[in-house]
Amino acid sequence: MTKISTLRVAQVNEHIVSWLKSYAEKANVQGFVIGISGGVDSAVTSTLCAQTGLPTLCVEMPIHQASSQVSRAQEHIAQLMQRYPNVSETRVDLTPIFESFKKEVPQSGDEKAYFLSLANTRARLRMTTLYYLAGIHGRLVAGTGNKVEDFGVGFYTKYGDGGVDVSPIADLMKSDVYALGKFLNIPESIQLAAPTDGLFGDNRTDEDQLGASYDELEWAMLEDAQGRQAEEFEGRQREVFAIYKRLNRANKHKMDPIPVCLIPDEFR
Repeated sequence: MTKISTLRVAQVNEHIVSWLKSYAEKANVQGFVIGISGGVDSAVTSTLCAQTGLPTLCVEMPIHQASSQVSRAQEHIAQLMQRYPNVSETRVDLTPIFESFKKEVPQSGDEKAYFLSLANTRARLRMTTLYYLAGIHGRLVAGTGNKVEDFGVGFYTKYGDGGVDVSPIADLMKSDVYALGKFLNIPESIQLAAPTDGLFGDNRTDEDQLGASYDELEWAMLEDAQGRQAEEFEGRQREVFAIYKRLNRANKHKMDPIPVCLIPDEFR
């Protein structure tokens, strides 16, 4: 579990693009569908998909989205379409659907659980939209999760942004994604923006929700892989390591395979 060297970003770029193209050809599909959020992960993923030369559909799916996120997403899509003729775009405003959903479901007495469930509903509505578009166009849904999110702290919505066909950047740390984004010349506004999942309709960042930065969580993930314990650290390092371990344990149900109840042979 190591980071890619800056000197090898070009090779990593080429490797992922080749992997994507080969997988799509073997799956006999026409290309890719990607949700564009205005963040670095979706910007990098969509650029990698575009580089395959296969049809790549960039999808905006706003739900009460902050204007800054919308403008970054649109800037990236416009740039990508200028650079790659195989890229197209579509916009599906999911705000009315989300509001209709809210009116039909009961409100929980636990306010925190209620708002978290609504946030996850946004991600699941987007997943449903992406798979609809993938179905009518004969394409794969490309995931945008990185290694820290997908295999470290489980910072994604189960059957939301975690519901994908391929995960091109899931073996890259967040810092690797930024290095690749710089190499791929994604818009500077995206490179400089604070990471956010945009699921709450406010300005909270990923760090606000996680309690640690991605650089800190990468460090903790690497230390945990070495079998280190929280007691071996002091101060902020101990705090971050404890945050990482807590999130890792709490979200194991997302990162492990779905458990299957196996029926004993003697019952058959």
